[in-house]
Amino acid sequence: MSSKVNINIDLVFICSQSVQNLNEFHNDDDKLIFNSTFWEDVFSNWVQIMMNENINNKSEILSYKKNFSLSFHITNNKEISSLNKKWLNKNGPTDVISFPILIDKEFEYDSLFIELGDLFISLEMAAKQAKDFRNSLKKEMLFLASHGFLHLLGWEHDTEEKLQSMLNLQEYLISKIN
Repeated sequence: MSSKVNINIDLVFICSQSVQNLNEFHNDDDKLIFNSTFWEDVFSNWVQIMMNENINNKSEILSYKKNFSLSFHITNNKEISSLNKKWLNKNGPTDVISFPILIDKEFEYDSLFIELGDLFISLEMAAKQAKDFRNSLKKEMLFLASHGFLHLLGWEHDTEEKLQSMLNLQEYLISKIN
């Protein structure tokens, strides 16, 4: 088992003005999703787990890295639809989009920071899905964030087996959040 290393996350947290004004968040637990410190802790925890438990195929390479950077955007359906069309050539809103930056060549250099990429979640889609799946908004946001996070680390789900593996790992990561 590898020794525990303190992980630093440089998180650029952006919450669109249009979603900050929604009044449908009644409990304090759901309000955590608008707190950048909450997300810094979440992503730090997840990177730590991926490294210490040798879950990711890049875990050996990641194991000596201590500083990571990513941007996390909570947005609305209009903004995520625009990203979906422009970058993925798909129409309409989606719940989460990830733009990984992590490339194998980056590990060949002794860089201080590893840039993971950009993660976007539509709060409108998350709220709808939370209601549909009878989740709290916080749990749904964690589910979507974990999904996007794994994509940033290179995980794909182009087969049913890979999808199930990814979903199981998402549930595991979420279970480790205090």
